[in-house]
Amino acid sequence: MTTLASARRGLRVGPFSVAFRPRVLLVLFIAVAVTLGLAIISLGIGDFRVSPARVVEILLGAGDRRERLVILGIRLPRILLAIVVGIALAISGAIVQTIARNGLASPDLLGVTSGAGAGAVAVIVLGSVTGENVANGAAVGILRTLGVPAAALIGGFAAAALVAIVLRLTGAQGLRPILVGVGVSAFFGGLTSWMLVAASIDDAAQANAWLTGSLGGRSWPEVATVGLVTLAVVVVLVPVSSSLPSLELGTDVARALGVRVRVSTTLLLAAAVVLAAISSSAVGPIGFVALVAPHLARLATAAPRAPLGVSAAVGAFVVLASDLVARTVAAPILLPTGAITAVVGAPFLIWLLVRSRKDLVV
Repeated sequence: MTTLASARRGLRVGPFSVAFRPRVLLVLFIAVAVTLGLAIISLGIGDFRVSPARVVEILLGAGDRRERLVILGIRLPRILLAIVVGIALAISGAIVQTIARNGLASPDLLGVTSGAGAGAVAVIVLGSVTGENVANGAAVGILRTLGVPAAALIGGFAAAALVAIVLRLTGAQGLRPILVGVGVSAFFGGLTSWMLVAASIDDAAQANAWLTGSLGGRSWPEVATVGLVTLAVVVVLVPVSSSLPSLELGTDVARALGVRVRVSTTLLLAAAVVLAAISSSAVGPIGFVALVAPHLARLATAAPRAPLGVSAAVGAFVVLASDLVARTVAAPILLPTGAITAVVGAPFLIWLLVRSRKDLVV
């Protein structure tokens, strides 16, 4: 039987040392390679087809004006956004599941995504120039100034704060966090429905298109916004993520091991909320990715918890593959990417629910 010591390897550079598992690195390498290969294939698929080899040549600077416009100007932003959104959602889900010590915990099921959606819809609908049912000009001005990303962040943090307050009053045992998250999601879902009813037809149509979770029509500004925020959060997470293995053992054990539990938990959960909210602000709600990707990463690596790097790579692949299916399965009709992830994620959630209680709740 392989012991924990033999399953790990170490790397030391000067005073710094890092422990790693060879299987985790192997799975990470395979996931990254498969995702990059799928990205190249996706870039060539569409009404204007391009072979993978030609796609690589265009990415390296070759190609005529038409090829560069289609590959670099239209498809590449969508592909990169799918990858970045998948990374952000998967890391967010892995953090939440580890800290909550619950395999069902994810930003989707805890209401964070619904809160971010309500904030974004508020900007799209109530802050629109064409809004006909808003009398308070100051409120409209504030919403326009915030913009969709900032409003989504505010909505996501509001939902997370509401869940935290309720759990502090009622306790967080068993499946209670999930039930509270369902209630918070319903609350913000009701607010979203109210705003859609109060909106003009054009604004409601725009908001509904956003709520389906689609990567269509996205361009470089969205890629830059989500990419830079995700990169900044990952940089912050690097030193803090070392406390995740201890936090998974419980707050008392983590405190005994010298972890500053409150500071670490606050920073990690804040990072998870930011990642989920910024992703929703760019493409709308892409459900179940934050739930599924960490589980797949954990199963593939046989690790006690989902490694953040592998989760990120798996999340990128899941969103990228779902978007490719959305673009091709009903062509020329383009389906929302969120619809594909829901079709795959809902059965996965049911499978988790029917598993033994021991696997779901610690």
